[in-house]
Amino acid sequence: MLTEQEKLDSLTRLGIELSQINDLDILMERVLTRARQFANADAGSIYIRQEDWLNFSYTQNDTLQKKLPRNEKLIYSTFKIPIDTKSIAGYVAATGRTLNIRDVYRLEATLPYRFSKRFDETAGYKTQSVLTIPLENSNRNILGILQIINTQDDEGRITEFSHRDELMMHHFASVAAVALERAQMTRALILRMIRMAEMRDPRETGPHVNRVAGFAVEIYEQWALRHHIDRKVIDKSRDVLRMAAMLHDVGKVATSDLILKKPARLNADEYEDMKQHTIQGARLFEQQQSDFDEAAGIVALNHHERWDGRGYPGHVDFRTGLPIKGYTLPDGSVRGKQGNEIPLFGRIVALADVFDALSTKRTYKEAWDESDIRQQIEKNAGTHFDPELVEIFFSRYEMLRSIQKRYAEEAC
Repeated sequence: MLTEQEKLDSLTRLGIELSQINDLDILMERVLTRARQFANADAGSIYIRQEDWLNFSYTQNDTLQKKLPRNEKLIYSTFKIPIDTKSIAGYVAATGRTLNIRDVYRLEATLPYRFSKRFDETAGYKTQSVLTIPLENSNRNILGILQIINTQDDEGRITEFSHRDELMMHHFASVAAVALERAQMTRALILRMIRMAEMRDPRETGPHVNRVAGFAVEIYEQWALRHHIDRKVIDKSRDVLRMAAMLHDVGKVATSDLILKKPARLNADEYEDMKQHTIQGARLFEQQQSDFDEAAGIVALNHHERWDGRGYPGHVDFRTGLPIKGYTLPDGSVRGKQGNEIPLFGRIVALADVFDALSTKRTYKEAWDESDIRQQIEKNAGTHFDPELVEIFFSRYEMLRSIQKRYAEEAC
């Protein structure tokens, strides 16, 4: 539990801390974590506004988390609610007014909003005190809703949120809203690049790249925990990897429509042309000005390499497209990268991309059966994929499936 001085000190650093996070999903996670720390709240959620709806986007719950094995995460369903006065979050979004409720089970019948007991009944949880705050930009537009639940005293007893908690959370929300708006702009720019690629290749949809990015971050975090990577490094890497993974195939904008949209199998020459999208993608990030540029270039160049060395483009200088000295095979072709020669981010996105491709229905194919997908991934451990990452993949399979549902095609 933070002291009052620690809260004040933390608030002064909050803007700087949040400004260093660029990805929207990673930012929401950090905002909710910090908000709960400020108010010593057991749980909380963030809703993001999309037109006249609130999307339930992220949740945390210490009581339920403690029941899980170490390094496991809560798996939750996403949903949306209308912006109206019938629900607590909807009321706050509709009116712009904060609600500080002492006990949601004792709301007066004359109030327009009601508390839904569905989550409590399903999860075996008891919600009591709830503080719900609008996240507004400088133009007073509602970007979303921050809701924190069950504040606790020094003995761990649930109590009501104080007036001081409310004031501090208002200041917190104003700082968080600035960071949220910036992250939404960053996400929108990335998705515009994806839509540009989608005009060339219909497979490159917003939901597809969000799923691949979500898979990649989940797999990376578990790998990093296994290898005892410092938490600050993990958090920074998750941020850049998620954005980089979304742009893994952006180099396809330089590939001919005759190849991308050919209804039949590519011939040898066409396949060689298609493989150039990895090099073209890396070239987009040649002028590296940030960790994101470096990560995006690595992912674009390496996500079609294979653990057994039979992938592409291999040991080439992406600036020239020519083989790197010493990596040319007797037949004049370039040797593929193999094993740990392939950068970690490339190995991760290779697995994430194939998993999503197998799992998703397209105009030219049906989604594979789940058992067939699992068999295919397992069979390719040590050939196509890093075997350690495949092991992590199966250990996190239910979480990966929940990410799939969160970014279903119809949610685009």
